[in-house]
Amino acid sequence: MNADLKFDFHTHHDRCGHARGTIRDYIEASIDKGLDIIGISDHSPYFASEEDQPYPHIAMGKSAFSGYVAEILKLKEEYKEKIEVLLGVESDFFPQHAEIYRSYYEKYPFDYIIGSVHQVDEVSIFHKTRWEGLSQQEKQRTKETYYQLIEESARSRMFQILGHIDAMKGFYPSFSSIETAVIDQTLKVISAHDIAIEVNTSGKTKDCGGWYPADDILERALRYGVRITFGSDAHDPERIGDDFELVKKRLKEIGFTDWVFFRQKKMQVVSL
Repeated sequence: MNADLKFDFHTHHDRCGHARGTIRDYIEASIDKGLDIIGISDHSPYFASEEDQPYPHIAMGKSAFSGYVAEILKLKEEYKEKIEVLLGVESDFFPQHAEIYRSYYEKYPFDYIIGSVHQVDEVSIFHKTRWEGLSQQEKQRTKETYYQLIEESARSRMFQILGHIDAMKGFYPSFSSIETAVIDQTLKVISAHDIAIEVNTSGKTKDCGGWYPADDILERALRYGVRITFGSDAHDPERIGDDFELVKKRLKEIGFTDWVFFRQKKMQVVSL
């Protein structure tokens, strides 16, 4: 498929409570930046919660979800001559609630679902003080739990893309240097399933700088045959497609020859 195809599959908007701009704003920004495809993938509601919207600054309410899907499908049709709009969602992965989430997603014609682990031991991976006072052994166990959850998310077959698979380093850059063999095990499991990991450029906005995942993980992903895609994780229309060309160049340098996206949950391969 056309190597010049330009896309971004990880984008948010104001429904989640911590992003700026409407879905239309992101589509318009994508057209302005010359994208061929834009995926809308706002944070999933907390479907297992009894409350409609327990965390208004993190995710939309359950009652807003059908409207979210309907708006994307309407805009997909409206903009079809200018840009391809794909229906996505970034889903939290809680193993104990996976079937509840699955039952919601099966009602709608998603092009793809991004599975992201945002909590380990019931604490946000981005919680800045979660590492304080932990021994090296406890830090290693935390990292291993994180990757075991990512591995479970791959095995669940709920997702086409796994989100930011080393984002736990976001506000704790030392996370990357915690020694463990678990990442290789996780990458092998991902490779065995028909899913991709994303190069997510939002890491540059956190303390760690750079992208998710780090180059050494991408090198191992290539070795294990893991598929790759791109997402800016934009929470502002100005970040749409952020570093797309740089990511493309770096992936080629590492040795990748193609990357992928999903349309109606079917993998589409694009030459780099």
